[in-house]
Amino acid sequence: MGMTLEAIHTRSVKESANLLDVDPESGLSETEASRRLEDGGPNELEEKKRPGVLRLLLDQFNNFLIIILIVAAITSFFLGEPIDAGAILVIVILNAIMGVVQESKAEKALDALKQMSAPNARVLRDDEVQTVDTRTLVPGDVVLLQAGSSVPADLRLVETVNLRIDEAALTGESVAVGKDAECTFEEKAALGDRANCAYMGTSVAFGRGRGIVSATGMRTEMGKIAESIQSYEEEATPLQKRLNQLGKWLGVISLSICGVIFLYGLIRDTDPLLVFREGFAAYVSTYKQNVIDLVMTAVSLAIAAVPEGLPAVVTICLALGMQRMVQRHALIRKLPAVETLGTATVICTDKTGTLTQNQMTVVRAWMPGQMVEVTGGGYDPTGAFRRDGEEISPLEDRGLALLLRGALLCNDALLRRSTRGDEAEAGDGEQHSNGEHSGDGDRYEILGDPTEGALVVAATKAGYDKQQEEAKWPRVAEFPFTSARKRMTTIHRVPAEGEGPADGRVPLAAGGEYLALTKGAPDIVLERCTRVLRAGSVDELSATDREEITETNSTLAREALRVLAVAYKPLDEAPEETATDDESGDRVEQDLVFAGLLGMIDPARPEAKEAVELARRAGIRTVMVTGDYRETAAAIAREIGILRENGEVLSGRDLDDISDEEFRDTVEQVDVYARVSPEDKVRILQALRANGHVAAMTGDGVNDAPALKRADIGVAMGITGTDVSKQTSEMVLTDDNFASIVSAVEEGRVIYANISKFVYYLVSCNIGEILIIFIAMITGLVIPLTPIMLLWLNLVTDGAPALALGVEKGDPDIMKRAPRPPTEPIINAEMRLGLIVQAVVMTAAVLGSFLVALYVFNEGTETARTIAFTTLVLSELWRAFTSRSDRHSLFRIGAFGNRWMLAAVGSSIVFLLVVLYVPFLLPVFNTVPLNVSQWLRLLPFTALAAVAAEITKIFLRRQAYAAFSGGARKEENNV
Repeated sequence: MGMTLEAIHTRSVKESANLLDVDPESGLSETEASRRLEDGGPNELEEKKRPGVLRLLLDQFNNFLIIILIVAAITSFFLGEPIDAGAILVIVILNAIMGVVQESKAEKALDALKQMSAPNARVLRDDEVQTVDTRTLVPGDVVLLQAGSSVPADLRLVETVNLRIDEAALTGESVAVGKDAECTFEEKAALGDRANCAYMGTSVAFGRGRGIVSATGMRTEMGKIAESIQSYEEEATPLQKRLNQLGKWLGVISLSICGVIFLYGLIRDTDPLLVFREGFAAYVSTYKQNVIDLVMTAVSLAIAAVPEGLPAVVTICLALGMQRMVQRHALIRKLPAVETLGTATVICTDKTGTLTQNQMTVVRAWMPGQMVEVTGGGYDPTGAFRRDGEEISPLEDRGLALLLRGALLCNDALLRRSTRGDEAEAGDGEQHSNGEHSGDGDRYEILGDPTEGALVVAATKAGYDKQQEEAKWPRVAEFPFTSARKRMTTIHRVPAEGEGPADGRVPLAAGGEYLALTKGAPDIVLERCTRVLRAGSVDELSATDREEITETNSTLAREALRVLAVAYKPLDEAPEETATDDESGDRVEQDLVFAGLLGMIDPARPEAKEAVELARRAGIRTVMVTGDYRETAAAIAREIGILRENGEVLSGRDLDDISDEEFRDTVEQVDVYARVSPEDKVRILQALRANGHVAAMTGDGVNDAPALKRADIGVAMGITGTDVSKQTSEMVLTDDNFASIVSAVEEGRVIYANISKFVYYLVSCNIGEILIIFIAMITGLVIPLTPIMLLWLNLVTDGAPALALGVEKGDPDIMKRAPRPPTEPIINAEMRLGLIVQAVVMTAAVLGSFLVALYVFNEGTETARTIAFTTLVLSELWRAFTSRSDRHSLFRIGAFGNRWMLAAVGSSIVFLLVVLYVPFLLPVFNTVPLNVSQWLRLLPFTALAAVAAEITKIFLRRQAYAAFSGGARKEENNV
């Protein structure tokens, strides 16, 4: 059929059915459904085609360092050095395979998460209810909805019975939205206000209904957002940018030095003018060996300049970091994204389920003259009732007992122990019928509306049992909640025998064999009340009482509490009319006795406040971006510590009145954004990034997907998150917890610090190797190191310690440092100073040992080269220990704190001894066995680089302390 009815919410049920050419009472025929499916295509989102294995493999070679290595390998092969060429290519290929394997694993894990979606829908076809694959739904299909079911496509509702739908995934609204099929709306009505429609990706929290499919697949509201995501280009992460810069920097240096050395050698060792006098052939014939030697020297320099192990070590370090992330409830989809959170300066986080428990909880109970605090959180029915700071027994207070009993009986939700078993304790949440999920260690769940569930939990805390109470007070009639009525009333038969004067039973003076219980919006309930229950007796409701109730309701609302009122009315007989008879309901819901107010909120996660503070100490701002109401968002943000004293709160409407230029200045002062649209979220990110921030964005809904795509790193929710948000993000939280984001930040910082350490280590070693060959070349010395020695150094001696640096635990003050500036290169100013010191000292040590052997002891070229080679190997190994921290001394962190480093250095020394003493390897590496005196002579040279590194740290620590002290004083003055 292929139609998209953009303004279906403006049309009546009859008009909508006519447009979609279907009878809502019988549904489509199978023949017609098949025809429309063929015309319009399946009801599924078109996922961007993933790259195949070959494409992933080729992408691994799109790296400047890798290209230089491949060129060096090809050159070595044609110059008769197949061992060098083969060794380089093996490393390049292994690195590529490792990258493909890790990215494939992440995609498979994401596919497993996607299986959480419900694949079937109940539809009416050929006048029969059938269960069909959601992919086969077509416009015109009549879908049946009930509590717990997911909405499989965009629907124009045609029947609603107390239907409430959780649309947080699409609109960000944390409270389930009441639906009414008979309403119509203007064309520009906001998505969240269209009460006559239901949308793909949302879930039914309560009630039941029917709807005609108005759009499927990419034509749904979810599909529109998914399509907009495809237009965003992938951007390199900060680590990718820095490594690319480093690779180009090393490549330019390598090629420049190679060119200089080659030209210098030609001028020094040959007669370049011979080309012009006798031709190129004569020149090559005369100086062929000289040219080959110069080319091999240039290749040696290229090998020395390029850290062959860097790509492999980066990949392995990121893969190990990804595994640690999973243990901390974070799934990384792309390896380079592991470190991005470590450089984040701002975390833009949703509220519901991330900062809060996504479990409505009653925290206040008010009866005329008294306010009672209710403790406990979530759906765990454990808590206390306190009045004026003192704990009370709620069932001994007639007013409080009646208030809670009324809320319990006028209620369709159920509280039950979770059937998830040990999974709850492991923190693996489960998607329930109402869209709620249980947190770590929570063994209870709500079936039904979360607001009603909160009332059941509160009554259970008081000692009531819903099943027992319903048996004592059986329901005989009801008038359900609708978005128009904003209240619900149930009729119960009064027990024949009371349970005592203080059990919360209706005062005997009120009379009646039946009891009507009403709960709903305070203003709606209050206007139907004429009496009030005060201190156990019923009085007339005065104007003063009304003012007190209205003011209390406003006070609770200002605290961001959702407030419901409870009232009752004794009846001599139950109404005979049906529950859907509005006129009968209006008669019953008059002359009510006001019982009290119950205030509830989706409470903050206990660990969220600590996590926000930890992020603040780490120099990271936390910004709340939510679709919830301004007052609710501000109250939670203030409680958790996100909203600063001078912080601002803006709504989506406020943003519409601010230009992009003004917003760039304003964005630094805003801590909370409420009632925002998907476009607003993208705009917030753009403003932050324009100011130089590295921004992380969390989200779970379809409406979050465009912002997740545009963020430096998008963080999707694994439990409540939609498939679109997970597919769009770089990271998926498996527990939907903000604290896990901060843990990921810490892990990301450790990973980035470790990458910096081994890059610093590898580059310092390689620069030393370049200088050794460069100085030897320009001074006319014999080249101290052969190409195979350099390759062996870079792959074996450098590679193993670099890997060990990649698994360092991280400095203890890692979360007390400011984030790295986004523009800072991976080799920063402090490291550049260290590189100069290390390169000079290492070059001096190696050339010193080489010259002593060659000229002082006259031990020959091969022996001198072996001594230089051994000196360089051990210098780099001792240097690896000092690289474990860029600030703290080796004595403070402990020489034996990293067992992998001990293993790496130990194995490298063994490999060194193998190269020096295994006979058949001696000609391959051009080495000779060393005697004891030669070892004793070279060992002092090997310690010089490590000593220089520790001295440099002392200087850098003093500089850092001075900068920190100055910054602290400045911050204190600002306060």
